[in-house]
Amino acid sequence: MKETMEFKTETKKLLDMMINSIYTHKEIFLRELISNASDAIDKRHYLSLTNTNIPTTEYEIKVEANKDAKTLTISDNGIGMTKEELQEHLGTIAKSGSKEFLEKMSESKGDVDIIGQFGVGFYSAFMVAKKVTVLTKSVNSDKAYLFESEGLDSFTIEEAQKDDFGSEITLYLREDTEDEKYSSYLDEWEIKNLITKYSDYIRYPIKTWVTEYDTNDDKDSKKEPKSHLELKTINSMIPLWKKNKSEVTDEELNNFYKSKFMDYQDPITSIHVNVEGMLTYNALLFIPKKPFYDFYSDRNEKGLQLYTKGVFILDKCKELIPDYLRFVKGLVDSADLPLNISREMLQEDRAIKKIATNVEKKILSELQSMLKNDRDKYLEFYKDYGLNLKYGLYEDMGSKKDQLKDLILLNSFNEEKLITFNEYKEKMPEDQKAFYYIVAKDKQAAKALPQMDLLISKGYDVLILNDDVDEFMIQVLKDYDGKEFKSVNKDDLGLMDEKEAKKIDKLAKSKKNLLNQIKEDLGSVAEVRLSKKLVEAPACVSTEGEITFEMERVLKSQNHDVKATRILELNPNHNLFKVIEATYKENKEEAKKLVNIIYGNALLEEGVIPDNPKSFRDDISNLILNLNPNLKLDDEVVDVDAEEVEENTENEDKKEEK
Repeated sequence: MKETMEFKTETKKLLDMMINSIYTHKEIFLRELISNASDAIDKRHYLSLTNTNIPTTEYEIKVEANKDAKTLTISDNGIGMTKEELQEHLGTIAKSGSKEFLEKMSESKGDVDIIGQFGVGFYSAFMVAKKVTVLTKSVNSDKAYLFESEGLDSFTIEEAQKDDFGSEITLYLREDTEDEKYSSYLDEWEIKNLITKYSDYIRYPIKTWVTEYDTNDDKDSKKEPKSHLELKTINSMIPLWKKNKSEVTDEELNNFYKSKFMDYQDPITSIHVNVEGMLTYNALLFIPKKPFYDFYSDRNEKGLQLYTKGVFILDKCKELIPDYLRFVKGLVDSADLPLNISREMLQEDRAIKKIATNVEKKILSELQSMLKNDRDKYLEFYKDYGLNLKYGLYEDMGSKKDQLKDLILLNSFNEEKLITFNEYKEKMPEDQKAFYYIVAKDKQAAKALPQMDLLISKGYDVLILNDDVDEFMIQVLKDYDGKEFKSVNKDDLGLMDEKEAKKIDKLAKSKKNLLNQIKEDLGSVAEVRLSKKLVEAPACVSTEGEITFEMERVLKSQNHDVKATRILELNPNHNLFKVIEATYKENKEEAKKLVNIIYGNALLEEGVIPDNPKSFRDDISNLILNLNPNLKLDDEVVDVDAEEVEENTENEDKKEEK
């Protein structure tokens, strides 16, 4: 008995988009259906290893064209489907993420190949077919069923006859149009081309009917040689990751990646790993050209696909890749893992841990090679994934800093490009004792900070940190090749002439009472000192201890109640310091307002809002008002006659017209 059922709402929308949207790569429907067939055989094979009631067979996938009926049939002898599975997998979108898929489809405007990213491969058939039937028989059932749909509102399911297990999908192709020749998918050459292009790595034979010509022994004969059709295997069947690296072309790797991981762009690079010995495994890894659409969302899961002895085990094995390399796509196939390995076993398995360590080393080695031999490609990579490396260096108390420090690139004051720590070190003058860095948005912002004057005068380069994690990363590193990192924003740079430094120390002792008074009046600073790094600016604010202004900002954004320890540094060679001292002698209240303004301005230069903005504003207003005490001001606001103003304006306009 034939049952008619309604598609779910989201499935209807999806089918409508499949049927009516214009795609530049409609041909990928065959890739999707063949991949589904391969998955079905994987499932049957896996079950047969643990269940003796499920028979094994010579697995194969067939692609057969019928030009007279204008149909294309893709069949497999995989696991098949029960009636309930037909309803679940074909009557509604099988995987989660259907809403996101629909949103992505509407954004893509048909020029981005995203089919398959959400488990909707079967529905791609409706891009080329006006009707689709699925004849299937599950290894778990004695009954066969026929699914039929024209991709509109409903589908039907009825009992049918089928001798062997598996599924047979028949596409009734659309009529040709000016823009699309659907009948081309029935051509022998096109079928062979698409199988080779998209599915050559499938490890089960993909067969189709191929024209073979009989041998004609009579060389002088003008007759056309006779031909016949043979069912031949088109794909190589050797998994790409099992082949030697020298046997695989870049084009094959790129096509494999795009097909396997549903990307429309070639990867930045691919990494082929083949290890034999105490631990035997193959790995094929890729770095996507751009982060996937959900890379920064909670839905994104890290992990590599896991195979054991060629049998698919897990789609995302997170134990195989560290968090900071979560952007890497790929798979690992090991002969040293049991077929029935569980998630709990994976977490404890020594072989998995060893493979993960080796895979990480291999990826970092590839990045080092890219940085050394193809700087432009590395910069392209670093633009999207450099932040991940920085977090990797910072995480776990810097346990991976030795592996990652030479992959980090930063802006610098003297260079017009991103540089490594080693490149900074190589250009250091002989008298430079440390790495100097400053937290700033860019070079212009760095130059505006008063602490930079002394370094600029000496020609020393300064690393510019502009990512939230940068300063945390630097503190974890502590030093590079024996040279410590010093913050221009907070540390005593030790660059002043020794004679001049002693002079300032002596002056600081004599001005101790003044400095203590300023500290007491400000209230929010831990110390007021005479600076040894200011040249032209009258003052600056630095920090002391682990927490800096930038760290304070980052941690507060994460709801941590922290505050940097603030130090006010005054330039003893600036006339403003003399003004402060003289004002304290004449009028302590006015002096207090003056240092409040100086301190507030120094905070603003660091990008920090003054502790009491209202007091800061009032002190500036009073200072301006008292600049010229003899200036005469009107006692009353002038009363303006609106009508008189309007009349004068009209008269002026008339004069201009004349």
